[in-house]
Amino acid sequence: MTDRELFERAKAAAEHAYAPYSNFLVGAALLDRDGRVWEGVNVENASYSLGVCAERAAIARAVSEAGRRPGDFEAIAITASPCGGCRQWLVEFELDRVVYADNHGRMVTHTPDDLLPDTFVL
Repeated sequence: MTDRELFERAKAAAEHAYAPYSNFLVGAALLDRDGRVWEGVNVENASYSLGVCAERAAIARAVSEAGRRPGDFEAIAITASPCGGCRQWLVEFELDRVVYADNHGRMVTHTPDDLLPDTFVL
């Protein structure tokens, strides 16, 4: 699957997001090394800090439904730049690349280490 195709899957997934407070719909499409795509969306909550980002939802889905672990994923496409917390998740799950729409709407690709330099590992 190309990065463009993965990004299009993320855009389609965003339509299912639950964002009644921000109205900012985010979708993610996570490609594992077996070729399966796991989709996730942001899910907001009135207690804002309890919301879930799209990329964390996709990773959690792959872990809970198929037992995926760090190193099992090739790439993730996200319809927005990942937040700091999600960047830590992307590093921890050892993705090769992260594809997302930058602030100008352009599709860009980076490694998780590029997005979160000087990371720590426990």
